[in-house]
Parts: sequence; structure tokens; C-alpha cells
Amino acid sequence: MPYTARRERQEKKNTMGMKINAELPLPADLKAEYPLSGTIRKIKAERDREIRDIFTGKSDKFVVIVGPCSADNEDAVCEYVQRLAKINDKVSDRLMIIPRIYTNKPRTTGEGYKGMLHQPDPDREPDLLAGIIAIRRLHTRAISESGLTSADEMLYPENRSYLDDILSYEAVGARSVENQQHRLTASSMDIPVGMKNPTSGDFSVMLNSVKAAQSSHRFIYRGMDVTTDGNELAHVILRGGVDRYGTCIPNYHYEDLVRLQEMYQERELENPAVVVDANHSNSDKKFHEQIRIVSEVLHSRNYNPGLKKLVKGVMIESYLLEGCQKIDDHMVYGRSITDPCLGWEDTERLIYKIAEEC
Repeated sequence: MPYTARRERQEKKNTMGMKINAELPLPADLKAEYPLSGTIRKIKAERDREIRDIFTGKSDKFVVIVGPCSADNEDAVCEYVQRLAKINDKVSDRLMIIPRIYTNKPRTTGEGYKGMLHQPDPDREPDLLAGIIAIRRLHTRAISESGLTSADEMLYPENRSYLDDILSYEAVGARSVENQQHRLTASSMDIPVGMKNPTSGDFSVMLNSVKAAQSSHRFIYRGMDVTTDGNELAHVILRGGVDRYGTCIPNYHYEDLVRLQEMYQERELENPAVVVDANHSNSDKKFHEQIRIVSEVLHSRNYNPGLKKLVKGVMIESYLLEGCQKIDDHMVYGRSITDPCLGWEDTERLIYKIAEEC
């Protein structure tokens, strides 16, 4: 674009209530500047194959997506993931542990910490350029130090291009699952993508999102006319909902899982699968309840052979220290600054319990 046209465009945007802070690099340029090593690419290819086999039914391993509510500190997150790797060495014959490294966070009212993408340092002002570099560096470091590839949330569809060569699992959140761009972008992925039920708890909306993600589409993406293949690994995540009064309504109980199984059978969807999110509206953010909820899900799977095939895993919010804290001058290393999480000791015990009972 000629310089004069670019300047006119920028000036126009600056007069429309939007200030341009910086021109961000193209994903290809960022990847070239922060490339993956051959070792990391090999690790990802192998883990992607193992995870695919789980969601297509070739493997009966149980998926455990576990980690902080938000990845707020590179050192703390990498220490956490290294601890997971030690457990993984003991349970890898039964479980597929996927570290939850969420680097951007949806906010119900738009207020609060929006994740490392926005603020690499929670104490400082947002810096998106520094943020995209920080999240790529974090994910890369976590893999190189642990041998485990991770999961992140697709909050901004256009931004996943900065990480699409790193992640082994992505989730579309409850506030995004009805959005057309999220659904269509999910149809381009070659890794499992979990579509959460919306905050209303509506199963039909969630399954419609899976249908969209499994289908081929043509649309605009990052200024390009693109066509996608469809993602046969798209599936659902149950995270509970809220009623019209804001009261949490869980949806992990046996009856919910059976109803979901019936609704899956009524639709022509590939590779039926569900991951149960044990926190959020399922636990009413009472983080210790995650232990009980996971136990109930395991019991339901073991009671009903059909559910054992359908329920592929659980999602758990956990960090080095339990609970949560505010962002201030007295923050404690390894404790969540968003939703409260299980501490490490409880997490370790729970993962071993899952390995025994799944």
C-alpha cells in the first residue's frame, strides 16, 4: 500500500475512536524470529498423533488438561509444567497430560487482567507487541523444558496464527462459542478443538458449534479469502451454565452426560467426544469441588460403557499454590491472579487418582 494511502487510513481510524498503538508483525515473521527447534517439532508431531488417536477412539488413554486459570508468570508456569512432566513419566500409559497454558483471558465485563498476551507483566500497562512475543516464548520454553505440548484458548481467532505451530489443543470459550469467526476458524485446525457450552448452558448451541467446526467454510481471515477443510476432532466441553438469575447450574452429572450422548447420536457428527471442565460454573468457582467433580465423572464413565467412550477427559484449574490473589505489591509466586485454583499437592493426588480409576 502506498505510504499516503496508509497514512490516510491511519488518520481515519484515529478519528473514529480507535488509536493505532503499533503495527504488529505478521505471524510468519514472528515465527521466523522465534522458530521452533527440530526437537520441539518432533515432540509436537508425536504428541499430536497420540492425542488424535484418543479423540478418534484408537486409544483409550484419558486426557487431563490441567494448569493455571491464567498463565501470568513465565517462570512459575514453566516450573509447574516441569512438575507435570515428572508425573507424566509415571502415568503416561493411562493418561495424556496436556498442560493448560492460557495466555489470554475473556472478561465478562471487559475489566480485569486479560492475560499475558495483553500484559506480559501484570504490574505494567498493556503491550500487545511484547505480549505476542512473550506468549510464543512461554509456550516454546514449556515444551523444551518438559517435553509436553500444551493447550490454550482461542479468544482472538486472528491471533492463533502466532501459535498454530506450537499448540496441541485449543478451546473456544463459553462467551465465544456462538461467534461465527470462532466457529469458522476452528474448522481450519488440525488439532482437537473443544467447543464449550455457552454461559446459558445450552447443549444445542454447543453442538451446533461442533457441526460448524467440523464443516468446510470459505470466509475472510486476516485479510485473505480462505477455504477450510473442516476439523473432525472438534468436540464439546461441559463447563456448567447459569440461569436467568445468575445461579450456577452444573452439567457434569450422569443424567447430563447421558442426555448429551443422546443428542450426539441424533446428529451426524464425527468422533463424538466430551471433556468435562471441573471448574467454572460446574464448581461455582469453589475450586476444591473439582476433586469431587472429577471423581463423579470417573464413576459415571465406569458405570456406563457408552459414557466411557464418549467422555475423553477432564479440565482442571491448578497452580503451584491454591486459591487466588489480587494484583498488588505483595503477590505470591505461583498463585493465580484470576480464578482460584487447586494447589500442587491436591493436583498431584488427583492426577494419580484419575490414572487409577479412569
